[in-house]
Amino acid sequence: MKNKKLKKAIQYEIFLLPAFIAFTLFTIIPLVKTIMYSVTDFNGISHEYNFVGLKNFIGVFKDQMMRHSLFNTIFYTFCTMILINFLAIPLAVFLDRNTKLKSVERAVFFFPSIVSGLLLGYIWGYILSPMKTGALNTLLAVFGAGPIGFTATEWGAKISIILVAVWTSTGWYATIYLAYLQAIPNEYYEAAAIDGASRWQQFTKITFPLLAPGLTVNTLLLLTNGLKVYDLPYALTKGGPGYSNYTVTQVIIQRGLSEKQYGASTALATIFIIIVALIAGIQYMAMSKREEDIS
Repeated sequence: MKNKKLKKAIQYEIFLLPAFIAFTLFTIIPLVKTIMYSVTDFNGISHEYNFVGLKNFIGVFKDQMMRHSLFNTIFYTFCTMILINFLAIPLAVFLDRNTKLKSVERAVFFFPSIVSGLLLGYIWGYILSPMKTGALNTLLAVFGAGPIGFTATEWGAKISIILVAVWTSTGWYATIYLAYLQAIPNEYYEAAAIDGASRWQQFTKITFPLLAPGLTVNTLLLLTNGLKVYDLPYALTKGGPGYSNYTVTQVIIQRGLSEKQYGASTALATIFIIIVALIAGIQYMAMSKREEDIS
C-alpha cells in the first residue's frame, strides 16, 4: 500500500520536475550569482574579480542616480496602484451591466492593455512631445495655444508616465474585478433592494467587501509590476529629462551593461529585491487580514 502511494507521489512530482529545473536555472541560480557579485568588483567581462565587502552597497546610497531611481520606482508604483484600483473597480461595475453592447464596451477598455508597453510609450512620446511637432501641441496650435512641455520637466514627465500607465492598464485590472463581480450571487442584491438599500449602499455593503480577494490579487500584481517597470518610462521619456525619471531597472541595465559597473548594479539589484520582498510581504499580509475580517 505504501509503495503504491509512493509511486503515485513520484509520478506527480515528475510532472513538476521541468518547472522546477526551469525555475532553478532562470531564477534561483541568477539570484544567487547576483548576490555573490554584489560584494565584488566584477565588471561583467573579466574573470578576475576581488571581494570588496559592502562597498558597492554603500555606493548605492551615495550615487544620486541610484537614489533617484529608487524614489521614482516606488513613487510610480504607489501612484499607479492607487489610481488604477480607484478607477478599475467602478469601471468593472459599469462593464458588469447587462446591455446589448457589453462585449464591445469590454473590448474597448481592454484593448490598450494588449499592446506592448514599449510601443505605447513611443506612441504617447510622440503625442506628448514638448516640440511644436508633437501631436497634442500641433492640435493646440490650431486653437492658438502655445506648445506645452508635457515631458520637458521632471514632474511633468512623472505625471505623464503615470497617466499613460493608468490609461494603459486600467482595463486589464477592471477585467479581473469583473470576474469577481460575476461570482457574487444576485440574491444578495435582490434582498438588499427589497430592504430598501440604495445603489450606493449595495456597493459599499455588498460589492466592495466581496471584491476583497480581487483587490488582494490586483494590488499584488500592480505592486510587483510597478516595481520592475522599465519599458513604458524608457520609451516615453528615456528616463529624462536628464536622469530625473530613471527607474531601478534602467539604472541596473545602464550601470551593469553600458558602464561595466557590474558589482554596483548587482548591489542595487540585491537591495531592490529585498525592498520588493518586504513591501509585497507586508501588503499581502495586510490584504489577507482584511479578507479574514470581512469573511
